[in-house]
Amino acid sequence: MSLIVQKFGGTSVGSAERIVNVAKKVGEFRDQGHDVIVVVSAMSGETNRLTELAREISPQPKPREIDVLLSTGEQVTIALLAMALESEGYEAVSFTGGQIKILTDDFHTKARIKEIETTSIRNEISSGKVVIVAGFQGVDSKGNITTLGRGGSDTTAVALAAALDSDECQIYTDVKGVYTTDPRVVEDAKLLSNITFEEMLELSSLGAKVLQIRAVEFAGKYKVPLRVLSSFEAGPGTLINVEGGSSMEEPAIAGIAFERDEAKLNISGVPDIPGIAYKVIGPVSEAGIEVDVIVQSAAADGSNDISFTVKRADCDSAKIILDSLASDLKAKKVALDKKVCKVSLVGVGMRSHAGIASEMFKTLAKEGINIQLITTSEIKISVVIEEKYLELAVRSLHSTFDLGDPNFNGEGKQV
Repeated sequence: MSLIVQKFGGTSVGSAERIVNVAKKVGEFRDQGHDVIVVVSAMSGETNRLTELAREISPQPKPREIDVLLSTGEQVTIALLAMALESEGYEAVSFTGGQIKILTDDFHTKARIKEIETTSIRNEISSGKVVIVAGFQGVDSKGNITTLGRGGSDTTAVALAAALDSDECQIYTDVKGVYTTDPRVVEDAKLLSNITFEEMLELSSLGAKVLQIRAVEFAGKYKVPLRVLSSFEAGPGTLINVEGGSSMEEPAIAGIAFERDEAKLNISGVPDIPGIAYKVIGPVSEAGIEVDVIVQSAAADGSNDISFTVKRADCDSAKIILDSLASDLKAKKVALDKKVCKVSLVGVGMRSHAGIASEMFKTLAKEGINIQLITTSEIKISVVIEEKYLELAVRSLHSTFDLGDPNFNGEGKQV
């Protein structure tokens, strides 16, 4: 008998019919003798609906009240799933984040989990019940409802799995698992049977939407085996663990991630002196804006150009900051480009395979795609390019590194 944590996202519980289907799937695991804890999101579209309601009332609602409002979405789902399981003949009990004491810090709308009280869950599991927990939410030390930010239900599931020392954490989504890239962009993208935490962390941080990055960090830190599966189709999904695949020699590239939500800023002609990068990047970071790819280049005349990327939602604010700095820094120009994207190769095999970067650059050059910025780590290479070339770049690189599914039949199906 195993202890399994299962998480079902908004699409999986998007209607009464789908909630009943989830109950039947959970019931199958109970029939096999497993203890099951289920974490659910709000029904598909509900969080957006509640957010729009808040905006109709107030243009800038307090984050505390936003958390109180948004947490109701998961509360609806846990109650409905408990009812569905009872109707299928399985004892079940639902809990909000506050009821089981998922203790977080007090940063509303983006709280982080500090501790989970597991006594009540263990007691209910011991009595033979399926425990259903509201994802995405917790409480701070004063009892205020908090939420974990976008994709927080994944984090809830992994954190519970770690706290309870579960055998596996299963994340059910609307896709079969983790692919070499987005199948909507590359038809013959291959479903991966295994991938390492390192690779999944990089893919998530670089734009892959399958798993929330904090959930992968949590799983890697506490070595919780993660499995991504489809709620709608049977299959083994993708196992994410420490070792990754079992083949003797791993392929150089595990997958290709991309991010459309990028903007590039450039401040040119600043003096090439120690500390200049901090004087440019520091104020942007202090404003709560996440800076991604950074390139600094010095000219022969002693001047310096600094380029970096941010999320598009933050780019106008970042430009205002740079404009305010330009005079003091004696900058010649501040420029903003909202029509860029980022494409990344990821794979632990890069550690033992030479020439990956040159092959990537050659492939893009053949397609006439100019590379604007480059950043690398031990297991990833990312380039910033013009957004209109995104899909061409991904398809070309996918072909160059032979990532396609050999069983793809060319008719939109994998056989």
